[in-house]
Order: sequence, then C-alpha cells, then structure tokens
Amino acid sequence: MNIANFFTATRMVAAPLFICIYYLPQYVGISEQTVLLILIPLFIYMEFTDFLDGYYARKLKQVSDFGKLFDPFADVFANLTVLLAFMLSGYVPLLVFIIILYRELNILFLRMLARGYGITIGAKKGGKTKTVCYILAEGFTLLIELLIAFSLAEKSVTDTMIIINKVIYWIAALLSVGSFIDYLVSYRKSSGIN
Repeated sequence: MNIANFFTATRMVAAPLFICIYYLPQYVGISEQTVLLILIPLFIYMEFTDFLDGYYARKLKQVSDFGKLFDPFADVFANLTVLLAFMLSGYVPLLVFIIILYRELNILFLRMLARGYGITIGAKKGGKTKTVCYILAEGFTLLIELLIAFSLAEKSVTDTMIIINKVIYWIAALLSVGSFIDYLVSYRKSSGIN
C-alpha cells in the first residue's frame, strides 16, 4: 500500500472511531468535555488526511485508478458516519441526511457503471465543493457542541447557531444534488450510458 492510500485507509478507520467516541458519554459515563477534546482533533485529522492522500499521490506520482475510487469512497464513508452521528443528535435534519445518503449511493452506482465502460470517475469540482460544505457544517456542529459542553455561550446564542447550522446542512444537501446531476450529465456523454 502506497502512502497516499495509507492516509485514505486511516480515514476509513477514523470514521467508525469517531461515532463510537461520540456516544461514549451515554454508555460509559465519560464527560462530554473529554469526548469533545478527543473528537475535534480526530475530525481535523480525518479531514486533513483527505488533503494528504491527494498531495502525496501527486507528489510521488502515485495517482492510480484505485486511488481515484478509494479516496472519494473514504470521503463518503467518513462524512456519512459523522452526518449520521449528528443526525441522531438532532443537528442534521433527517431529510437532509436522506438526500445526501441517496446522492452518495447513486454516485457509487454511477462509478460502478462507468467502470464497466472502462471509465474511472474521479472527484470533480462540484463534488469537492459539496464536500467542503459538509466539512464546514460538521465543524460548525462540533463548535456548537463545544460551546454548550463548556458553557461558553448563552443558550440564545447556541440556539441561533443551531438554526444557522441547519441552513448550512441544507445548502450542503442542495450542492450534493447539483454535483450529482453534473456527474450524471458529464459521464453519460463520455460513456454512452443510457
């Protein structure tokens, strides 16, 4: 396994670790403050590995068809895991989660279909933009949880931030649909998929 794929693989390990740690206070009595002090660096690490795998793949000329599929799959795996945790906690509206989940499953199917035509569907600008929006929304949720857990803001402030956070999640959902349409149109033309 090359170094680029190694970083991608660590993201696949970090995602289930994130959701397990997120629910620790409910099951083993660890404080929410302690959990957040673990989760925030873990979340930053997960997102930073997305930069590192691309950086090393290009720098060391390790770009491969496998990596082009593995990297976006790991992104989806990580983001859906974090979104699931936040949806169960009430931060992500259920409909937003369903839209994003269906979008990601359809992209996965499209990628498998395209492989049958010998085409590898790598990440596109629209897909990267929606991923950045996912990260911003998820990071904002962690910020809200941090403010609440450490009593660093008034309830009226965090309530307003929660509303803003939901709006960001809705924007992410709309961007995800838009990027899916872009992928569909682009690769339908290039592959002859009907």
